[in-house]
Amino acid sequence: MPDYELLELVLFRAIPRADVKPLARALLDRFGDFNGVVSAPPVRLREISGVGEAVVQELKIVEAAAQRLARARVMGRSVISSWQALLDYCHTTMAHRDTEHFRALFLDRRNALIADEEQARGTVDHVPVYPREVAKRALELNASALILVHNHPSGDPTPSESDIAMTERIRHALEALEITLHDHLVIGRSRELSFRDHGLL
Repeated sequence: MPDYELLELVLFRAIPRADVKPLARALLDRFGDFNGVVSAPPVRLREISGVGEAVVQELKIVEAAAQRLARARVMGRSVISSWQALLDYCHTTMAHRDTEHFRALFLDRRNALIADEEQARGTVDHVPVYPREVAKRALELNASALILVHNHPSGDPTPSESDIAMTERIRHALEALEITLHDHLVIGRSRELSFRDHGLL
């Protein structure tokens, strides 16, 4: 189903008996696509004429449902054998954030996901991450391996020099504890970048 039609269905649930076509078009014009609309912060959604609490609530319900469905497809399963599901989950939860978010995916000995935790939030182009805290949490969870994930609100997943340096610091902190860092994924709007695939890890 096209983004436009799907958004109309969601809006019609929030505003029954109203012509929601103009509002759907305004939202898509502002936020780009369906994913951008449902993951937009409530304060930005309310900037659009015609968006009230009912619309915000309906969009946030859709967002929460999408995230839970994507998470259910990866929790407790080997991320190595369900890599595309993991990428879909990361895109669903992070691709359209307007500030940087840094997450750590903690894995057991079978590379099954045992925890997904946000470690930090930052600005539009920086997020402070503390390697010692990441390593400490891995020990608390008895994790054997990690995958790091953060988003670039600009949409371009190309890692910065600080991204590369931070990843190296975390890798060293984990190595001392015999915990493997499998990868660091940078999530852009429509694609992701894998440190491992690009020889950065």
